[in-house]
Amino acid sequence: MKEILFQLDKTLPTGLQIQLKEQLVSAILSRAIQPGESLPSSRKLAKHLQVSRNTITLVYQGLVDSGYLEPRPRSGFVVSREAPAMSLVDPSLTPRLIAGEQIDLLSRVVRSGPKPHLMNKPLNWREFEYPFVYGQADFRLFSHSDWRDCARQALGARDFGSLAGDFGHNDDPLLVNYIARHSLPQRGIMMDPDNVLVTLGAQNALYLIADLLIDSSTRVVLEKPCYPDLLDIAQKNTPHIERIEVDDDGLVLDEEVLSRCDLLFVTPSHQCPTTATMPTERRKALLELAGKHDFLVIEDDYEFEMNFLAAASPALKSLDTQGRVLYIGSFSKSLFPGLRLGYLAASKPFIERTRELRHLMFRHPPGHAQRTAAYFMALGYYDAQILRLKRVLARRRAVMQKALDEYGLSNSSAARFGGTSFWIEGPEWLDAGILASKLSEESVLIEPGAPFYANPNKRSNHFRAAYSSIMKKQIPQGVERIRNAIDQLAP
Repeated sequence: MKEILFQLDKTLPTGLQIQLKEQLVSAILSRAIQPGESLPSSRKLAKHLQVSRNTITLVYQGLVDSGYLEPRPRSGFVVSREAPAMSLVDPSLTPRLIAGEQIDLLSRVVRSGPKPHLMNKPLNWREFEYPFVYGQADFRLFSHSDWRDCARQALGARDFGSLAGDFGHNDDPLLVNYIARHSLPQRGIMMDPDNVLVTLGAQNALYLIADLLIDSSTRVVLEKPCYPDLLDIAQKNTPHIERIEVDDDGLVLDEEVLSRCDLLFVTPSHQCPTTATMPTERRKALLELAGKHDFLVIEDDYEFEMNFLAAASPALKSLDTQGRVLYIGSFSKSLFPGLRLGYLAASKPFIERTRELRHLMFRHPPGHAQRTAAYFMALGYYDAQILRLKRVLARRRAVMQKALDEYGLSNSSAARFGGTSFWIEGPEWLDAGILASKLSEESVLIEPGAPFYANPNKRSNHFRAAYSSIMKKQIPQGVERIRNAIDQLAP
């Protein structure tokens, strides 16, 4: 009757083989089934679970290969005598925490950052009928088979020894070479592999830079609005933060503010969150001001691959003749955010110092992720992915722009090059946070704009609506629901 230990749920996204394997391993580790005990026959268990006999046989054989089971002639499969087990501790030997006498760990914290301006990122966003959610991958547009082939190749005998080892403070040379020889030149940047550091996404690069370049006396300038986590990173390191407004051409070059700046963070390709693109002439003027007033520029080349309305402008770094620009790139939007791979390009001495700091934090990004991404790019899958994204996003954007115009919703940004979202300005009286809550109940997801401002109560009538994860046919009705919800909230 051991088969009653196992139940499969065919409504779950997890495959039936994986579910059964997890349950068998759990039963063996917990000693619900003892070493030497036989398992139900494949025929009997298949009948109990209402799956094919082949499904059971494949799971059993897989557990034989990993040492949990042993085949026995005429006896089927038994639990291996060498199977691992959970460490079972006698509960009577483990003291319990006493109420009222527990140590207050928070009272021992000697350093903490500001309260973060968190944006709601629901994990169940796919369950929403109209997910205008930003920053998530539409897996219908991603070639799973190509990525799987690259992952298998990375796990092959030729590569496994290198990627499974400790890189120390180094990175995968295949990935770094691709970035230096292909990714950066596409942005007009010519640098050697020694000028590149792989990071856990762009945000990790921002944190490393801030840790090295910002102390309590550093004067930092940020865009307004800007990426909330960047604001929190800066506030963690210095109280001297000024904000400069953004217009249809990106950051406004306010020389009075920039003249007292040590460090400027800017997103010239697609300003976050308005998606405005800084023209080349303004980029040149910005670099002139940086030289005149001796400040450094951190260029987050945010969404530069998502140019489908016009050709991409040269990166700010490509116009830099003095080495004042530190360049940050990421594969989060072009591949998928869960990959957590980005990179920093700067002078070799600075990269070496940043590498030393990264080494103390987490040594290096996972080797398998780096090597898989390197193969995905080197074999041409990455460029094909970008072309596919551009075609689909261009169609979705056109449909959404038409719907916004039809329902009288103001797109407050002038994204002349593309992107993945609209920055929308509602009526002055609108609280976008309340609007987002109301829409959530109607299966619509948007992102309130308040976290993008230093004062979360200001300009709360703005919100971001992305078209990167919603089907084209769903967009018009979703926009209609947004319009109706705004009308229902009208005073």
